[in-house]
Amino acid sequence: MTTDATPPARRSGSRTRELAQQVALRLFTEQGYEATSLRQIADELGINKASLYYHFDGKEAIVQSLLDQRGDEAEELLAWVRAQPPAPDVIAEAVSRWVDSFTEEKLQGIRFLTANPRLLAGMARADEEPRVGAGLTQLADELSARLPSPSPESAVLLRMALLSINAAVHAAAGTSADDTAIVAAARRAARILTADLLCGRERSALDAHAGASRLSGLRDGCSATA
Repeated sequence: MTTDATPPARRSGSRTRELAQQVALRLFTEQGYEATSLRQIADELGINKASLYYHFDGKEAIVQSLLDQRGDEAEELLAWVRAQPPAPDVIAEAVSRWVDSFTEEKLQGIRFLTANPRLLAGMARADEEPRVGAGLTQLADELSARLPSPSPESAVLLRMALLSINAAVHAAAGTSADDTAIVAAARRAARILTADLLCGRERSALDAHAGASRLSGLRDGCSATA
């Protein structure tokens, strides 16, 4: 059962929808997408199947809602970047915001999506890139244009920084690393990559890591080591 102590009848619609996403993702990951039924999800939530259908008409709809959620977040971050002045520290702050946005549920989402490429392929529209992918591509392009010396190599490094959380999840497979360690590793990798882009030397990244908790401190680190 879900750990939410609120009686099902008193939950708001948005809260029920959020819990349904969390429960479904956990069951999909634990026992497999095909082996999980809507009835199991409803039972975990303490509601009947008809009530779950009010929010989602099937398992694919739940998965799509999770993808759309990340797409919304990528688009919101892109809008924030476009509203900022053309300063290099915006790059560091944007990467930091994206990496920091990953919760335990979102890490679980990466694992699930990685393990189910056929499901994603079946859901994808032939003429449309997934929103989260399109949003990240636009975000990377927008940030690349703000680099002091844009180049094909720097564009790749910037995308690597944004995708550091995905890489950390993959790299942690088969290790004893928990989610806290995975996020910490992703943040450190993003710091090093972003510092290399803005400062041109890895030493600045290490200085910034020791003296600042967020990537936005990298600009001062660059000045100090120039």
